[in-house]
Amino acid sequence: MRGQPIGVAPDPTDEPDPGRAVEPDLGHHGDAEVTGGLVDLAVNVRRAPMPDWLADPITAALGDLAAYPDPGPAHAAVAARHDRPPAEVLLTAGAAEAFVLIARALRDVRRPVVVHPQFTEPEAALRAAGHSVDRVLLDPADGFRLDPARVPADADLVMVGNPTNPTSVLHPAADVAALARPGRVLVVDEAFADTTAAEGVPGEPHSLAARRDLPGLLVVRSLTKTWGLAGLRIGYLLGDAALLRLLAAAQPLWAVSTPALAAATACAGPEAVAAERALAAALAADRDHLTARLSALPGVRVAGRPASAFVLVHLRGADRVRHALRDRGWAVRRGDTFPGLGPDWLRVAVRDRATTDAFTAVLAEILEA
Repeated sequence: MRGQPIGVAPDPTDEPDPGRAVEPDLGHHGDAEVTGGLVDLAVNVRRAPMPDWLADPITAALGDLAAYPDPGPAHAAVAARHDRPPAEVLLTAGAAEAFVLIARALRDVRRPVVVHPQFTEPEAALRAAGHSVDRVLLDPADGFRLDPARVPADADLVMVGNPTNPTSVLHPAADVAALARPGRVLVVDEAFADTTAAEGVPGEPHSLAARRDLPGLLVVRSLTKTWGLAGLRIGYLLGDAALLRLLAAAQPLWAVSTPALAAATACAGPEAVAAERALAAALAADRDHLTARLSALPGVRVAGRPASAFVLVHLRGADRVRHALRDRGWAVRRGDTFPGLGPDWLRVAVRDRATTDAFTAVLAEILEA
């Protein structure tokens, strides 16, 4: 099933055309929602004191800023975490840079497809690099479940999130792996993989980060979400060494700073991995609490089966509700900037139970008004 072809971005100075569908604003992100001291339920970055095992090496790295960054130790640490040789790791200035490198380096791609709803930067990067993009829109009535058969067979670049932002849906690894084939680059955005947990399943269920048998697989990872490093800009790509060399050729020299490399090394260690798993388990309990509170409200429907650090909700008049929440001191993420959603969707970050109870109490009052 063919997605929706994308041409050039609409000119914001154009007069509105009632007969033309309005293109989502791919450049809008949750940080734009958080202004004026609002309680932040719009951004999916965990905010907590940085543990010493992470803060200490970052602080120590500030004494080495006179030297050019040496990515060697971080390469080795990340590779060891994912059971790969260092040549199958490319460190980047956040996941966003990874998407830009893919878009710029893979110039010969004929039919790129982005599976939506998902993080908008992959498509935005492709469009900025001059690619014409097709969309495959997952069905909310089916819980935004990934159906590999819906992706066009001739797509030679496919981008999908797992778990997906903004839906919080975790696709089975087998379904994502089914998208891989010779002659195709499969990009799996696993920026939130370390937020997932499953009872009785150790580690990250349904991650493809350790898979070396799938042709054309590129896994995008981020350290931003769990460890609150959005301002440091650190992420990485995992994949075939030859493919990563092609992407590295499009990357500026010394793209990742010395403090960011120190963070990558620390976050790849066994102490960090154990901490991530404990946090993912705690997050699951807080997410269940949020989901239960939201589901009890009239007219509010939680989408799919949330598996990450946020939930997606549908309610009529969500845009009005979002503005009313702002007036009461709360920021949530609007849904209409994600392809495949619209003005009746909101994304809400998972926080501690006290924050959830306070938020849902205010939301209940707004819905009753």
